[in-house]
Amino acid sequence: MPRRRRAVVAGSVVAAVALVAVGGYWSVRPLLRTGTGYAAHSNCAVAHLAGRDDPASDLPPNPLVPFLVSQAGETSATVTVLGALAWQTAWYTPGLGCTLGSGPLVAPEPTPVEAATLESALDPALDDALAAAFGDDLDASARDELGTRAVVVLRDGKVVAERYADGFDADTRQLGWSMTKSVTNLMVGRIIHDGDTDLTLDSDHLRDEWADDSRADITVDDLLRMTGGLAWDETYDLGTPITQMLYGEPDMGAFVASRPATHDPGTFQQYSSGSTTLLCSVLAGSVTGDGPLLPHDVLFEPLGLSTAVLEPDAVGTPVCGSYLWATARDWALIGQFALDDGVVDGVRLLPDGWMASSTTVEEVAETDSPNLAASWWVNELPDGALMNPELPADAYWASGHDGQRVYVVPSEDLVVVRLGFSPSVDDIRADQLVADVVSAS
Repeated sequence: MPRRRRAVVAGSVVAAVALVAVGGYWSVRPLLRTGTGYAAHSNCAVAHLAGRDDPASDLPPNPLVPFLVSQAGETSATVTVLGALAWQTAWYTPGLGCTLGSGPLVAPEPTPVEAATLESALDPALDDALAAAFGDDLDASARDELGTRAVVVLRDGKVVAERYADGFDADTRQLGWSMTKSVTNLMVGRIIHDGDTDLTLDSDHLRDEWADDSRADITVDDLLRMTGGLAWDETYDLGTPITQMLYGEPDMGAFVASRPATHDPGTFQQYSSGSTTLLCSVLAGSVTGDGPLLPHDVLFEPLGLSTAVLEPDAVGTPVCGSYLWATARDWALIGQFALDDGVVDGVRLLPDGWMASSTTVEEVAETDSPNLAASWWVNELPDGALMNPELPADAYWASGHDGQRVYVVPSEDLVVVRLGFSPSVDDIRADQLVADVVSAS
């Protein structure tokens, strides 16, 4: 996912503001609403989910600031351009987070989740690895640019290393961005394993409006592997499908489903947040009927993820491409669940062999993401080549914007979580962190 996507969006909105000044407001209003929608959602979520009181400090420098006017309500955040134009409001719902819309989300509040416990056995041999991951060797400016906020390392299911940046601790929820896609893979596995529905990886005819065209052949597995073939552009710029979906559409799944087919299913792999959110609209709708409670019911409660919140859109579809918040320890529990192939306290919760299948790349004729399997990124390619020779061949990971990672290394019985805010650095030291932990083991 592009590292400077928000800066690009912000710069484009500044240009749109200039057009407003010469009377072009209605032509650029949809573009302006991308900027106000992003700011409103961020302001709401940072305050109500992360418990932080300065959203601007969690975002890159924003040239829109001189034009944006923010107003915080008790359970909402509203942002406009120049105090009156292109307003957007994000509404907070307890247990479900923040949703852009014309009013509060009408949905039942999830029941509290009993927190899973993690035993700690801290290993001083990993202190140097933590120091490098946090940039202790850098000057203050470079360390801030690196932006590491949390590291949690599990070995044999125990916390062997843990550290947080100032202003963050073990109770601070952090946004995983596209790591949410990998969690969606686990939700699909849970639903298939439970057997309460007819869902399989080969299930097709996923949307009623696709009944009479080639899109009916798109399968659940296609959406997990992003080989559905729908027209898409993941570029974070104004007017592209991804920004329109996130900041301009009340029903994100319907928007993605309306995209035309440009390739036959299974032949062309294109990274797409729309693919994952579309899949969750199917899971939360016609498959289970759980709506916004889907993640809570099928994953958070069984795993004891007491801090996890996956925010929905205005019609109640969990935004499974982007919007899962959780503490670093709960992100680590997600990694441990994958490492254990879905077995918790001796009880199997995923189909046997689910993770082996989900972390195997299937070759396609064309791809922009050669090491993307079923919504997990893997180190070993089909020809045996490694994306990063410094990491064990069997390593795989969830990856999110601004440097979010959950690594799983089965051969080392290892889970490594790195959370941070790193929009302006190419080397977030996350791969090196894993290599350092492995070498110190």
